[in-house]
Amino acid sequence: MMSANLDDLSAAVRYALETTRATTVCPFHGEVIIRVCDDAAESHAYERVKRIVKSDGTAFEADALRDEIGRQLARAADGRCPKCDRTGAAS
Repeated sequence: MMSANLDDLSAAVRYALETTRATTVCPFHGEVIIRVCDDAAESHAYERVKRIVKSDGTAFEADALRDEIGRQLARAADGRCPKCDRTGAAS
């Protein structure tokens, strides 16, 4: 299980996306996040992160959560690692 600072919005969203398997990390390129493209997992991630309470007892604002989830999913590669796809290309 990943260690996460759940007081940080970006880290909390990343944690929720990974633990619900809405995103995964390429096993060969650790810097590449892959969007699994599973609507149910993405919805589950949103519900999970909504319930995370920061150390001061407050929750994240809903608009901020939606924006951050959207940002992280938009930055992720859809379905497969583009670096792996390139390595298999003929030169």
